[in-house]
Amino acid sequence: MVDYNKNLWAPWRMEYIGQLNGPKGVCFLCHARDNPQDDSTNYVLCRGKTCYVILNRFPYTTGHMLIAPYNHECDLEKLGDDTLLEMMQLLRRMKGLVEKVIRAEGFNVGINFCQCAGAGLPDHLHLHLVPRWSGDTNFMSVIGEVRVIPEAIDRTYEKLKSGLEGA
Repeated sequence: MVDYNKNLWAPWRMEYIGQLNGPKGVCFLCHARDNPQDDSTNYVLCRGKTCYVILNRFPYTTGHMLIAPYNHECDLEKLGDDTLLEMMQLLRRMKGLVEKVIRAEGFNVGINFCQCAGAGLPDHLHLHLVPRWSGDTNFMSVIGEVRVIPEAIDRTYEKLKSGLEGA
């Protein structure tokens, strides 16, 4: 007999698993890239010349976002200097936005190269910007291997998008 008191139900995981390869096996970053008319549905915050910014649907913390080049490329060496520069410029801009709008106190920034390094989408390079706050670590992630996200992604998107438009 199953003891349901010892299970932590995470039905959102099926959506996550299904979206690792977007509609009909399409990379979710390429899908968002190719459908600007759906930016709000896909949580695309802004677009540059060579890169764009999208909220992570399955965040580590509130405001966790990805900065991705338009090119579906996994090799950093194959990205042009203009793309690399724009990624860093967008990182700086988004860091400032998150500090202002949702008052992040610190950040983790990273790129996972290859699946063995933790890349959930190893074929399309992207940079993670993960906001942090004093006291935002707790027993849930350590003992339960669960993250507690205090705000719905739709609300976070609205706040950040408004902050961009007001800047």
